[in-house]
Amino acid sequence: MSESYASYWSLEPELLFLNHGSFGACPTAVLEAQHALRLEMERSPLTFLDRSYSVRLQQAKAALAAFVGAASANLVFLPSTTAAVNTVLRNLALGPGDEIVATNFGYNACRNALLAVTQQAGARLVTVDLPFPVESSSQWVEAVVSAVSPRCRLLLVDHVTSVPGAIVPIEAMVRALPGVDVLVDGAHAPGMLDLDLEALGVAYYAGNCHKWLCAPKGSAFLYVRPDRQPLHPLIVSHGANSRRTDLAPFQLEFEWMGTADPTPYLAVPAAIDHVGSLLAGGWPAVRQRNRALALAGRQILAEVLDLELPAPEDMIGSMATVILPGERTPPDGGGPFQDPLREILFQRHRIEVPVARVPGRSGRWLRISAQLYNTLEDYRRLASALRAEL
Repeated sequence: MSESYASYWSLEPELLFLNHGSFGACPTAVLEAQHALRLEMERSPLTFLDRSYSVRLQQAKAALAAFVGAASANLVFLPSTTAAVNTVLRNLALGPGDEIVATNFGYNACRNALLAVTQQAGARLVTVDLPFPVESSSQWVEAVVSAVSPRCRLLLVDHVTSVPGAIVPIEAMVRALPGVDVLVDGAHAPGMLDLDLEALGVAYYAGNCHKWLCAPKGSAFLYVRPDRQPLHPLIVSHGANSRRTDLAPFQLEFEWMGTADPTPYLAVPAAIDHVGSLLAGGWPAVRQRNRALALAGRQILAEVLDLELPAPEDMIGSMATVILPGERTPPDGGGPFQDPLREILFQRHRIEVPVARVPGRSGRWLRISAQLYNTLEDYRRLASALRAEL
């Protein structure tokens, strides 16, 4: 964990970047692969977009499907997990009395989407209050299962929460809720966790490629279980009345939704291949190293700052949160908001790390990320800066 792979990224050398979890960071080689695709597209736009695009897209989708353990026919590309979650929600035929269950640690953008569709339909949004600090992942399972009633039309739950950056025991929840449609916001999971979406058994799974998989920005996917297809995109375009027979309607409707830059999707295989090649053990070794580094990083912070660890190790992937001293924040119904300490660390110490206040909770929640370009020394430097500021 002391070896740095920073030379494979183009991050500012003076900046200590401990926030891969927010937007990711794309390796130079993957950006170069995307740039080559863009040059090819602009040299002959019709050849690229009209003659070869569909084949290239299916090839990229096949590579991603193998990586996340899904049949290619059940995946479509979208620009973000937020777009994927909105797509599923807008396809639901909700009515008065129906319920959607989500958690207090759901991503704010997705919560806003939930509020929009439930309010429009006269349905009810049930929010489960998950404890944090947490002693066992079973506490989260029990809290969610107890909130699901026969009126529940959908459970939306993160695979890895943005805040506090903890792994949600999806498998246990699915087993405990047979017959309940589950939509997983897996924004952080691809590249962090070993995925097998077909075995997971959820109805829908939305995931980003630009975070831990390290693909270009604007690359994400939506998995839809075959019995929940066809699902229609938010944008109705040429695929709605296509006469092609080589692909199912689900694939055709999502393949082309207007002219856009498709190179983030097409560069996903380059990201899978490149990052997986950096360690001898491939992607399993990448995931293992990043998790070990996140665990070691939070231990350094806890020891230097005399903090309690707020979650067990089995809930830690490539991100970890520690809770710094701070007064309780009034519950205002909104999502987490940034604490001034974040800008202090950035301006005075050139450290990029999120520090959030969570409504209704005490303390300042600082979340570290661990990617191949990080080392143990990074977290020692952060601990030193925090000790000076606190």
